[in-house]
Amino acid sequence: MFVSPRKAGQGAFLSEDFVIPTLVAGPRFRIRPITVHDTVKDYGAVLASLERLSERFGAEWGWPEREFTFEQALIDVAWLQKEGQLRRSLSYVVTTPDEERQLGRIHVAPSDTADADAVVVFWVRADEEDSSVEKELEEFVREWMTTAWPFEAVRFPGRDL
Repeated sequence: MFVSPRKAGQGAFLSEDFVIPTLVAGPRFRIRPITVHDTVKDYGAVLASLERLSERFGAEWGWPEREFTFEQALIDVAWLQKEGQLRRSLSYVVTTPDEERQLGRIHVAPSDTADADAVVVFWVRADEEDSSVEKELEEFVREWMTTAWPFEAVRFPGRDL
């Protein structure tokens, strides 16, 4: 699970008048807010990428745990969904256009440093990491953050130096 840098119990980081994007559809992928209904596919995507995700996020965020269970996945996804409802952080699934396969996730959260408004973390499953999907998703996410979101400065941990 991606944990927002903002401490638990703090309020929304997006103004109430900002309309949160709920669906982005393109020729290669579809992006929409994560819900508990995504748990089975999300669990499969995480398990298929466990080593890669642990290398990328484990040291800083402690996720995913080496013994990542379906129950833990359900708790994580429900937590991410609730965080989105509270507007404290937003998490999206990235799927194939037909939504048959989860390709990855995108997380948008408040920054814990003064040099940025938001932190955006995203990943694609390990069997897509060398494909054009990852590059296309990265290009899309960077553009999306500047055109559809109210941020002036965004950090991309693990992607920007």
